[in-house]
Amino acid sequence: MDHSKMGMAAAPGMTDGEIRKIDKENGKITIKHGEIKHMDMPPMSMVFNVKDKAMLDKVQVGEKIQFIVIQDAGKMVVTDINAVK
Repeated sequence: MDHSKMGMAAAPGMTDGEIRKIDKENGKITIKHGEIKHMDMPPMSMVFNVKDKAMLDKVQVGEKIQFIVIQDAGKMVVTDINAVK
């Protein structure tokens, strides 16, 4: 069955980005990102919450990344983040 034409929200996919700022204390990360297709969001820079602060130990400012973001209780939350080699 093809759900893409049934008005269902797209599953979150990886989005390309670049880290601009990391706020470990508050569990936030600023990312300059490409289009977030499943949220119909154009490219921009914005601050996201992270699901797990430990994720911030794996990345650094200026690094190119791929990440997954979801809407959770009205907040944009990064649930997965990977450095691009």
